[in-house]
Amino acid sequence: MVTPESIQHNIAQGMPTEHLTVSGDGHHFEAVVVSEAFTGKSRVQRHQLVYQTLGDRMREEIHALSMKTYTPEEWQNK
Repeated sequence: MVTPESIQHNIAQGMPTEHLTVSGDGHHFEAVVVSEAFTGKSRVQRHQLVYQTLGDRMREEIHALSMKTYTPEEWQNK
């Protein structure tokens, strides 16, 4: 079974993050990701960066992942 912790681990291993939380019930997950890597990127590009960290898991294991992505500056001003 997919856990929020396993998703969080994959994201943290695949990209630098200043803040990262993942919650979910085993089927639907929500991630909040704060990364300098998002600077200058559109929302779609940010989501693609996160999807890359999850690789095949997005197609095979994770059925629903909603994301909120922020740069550190956006997060600080939130």
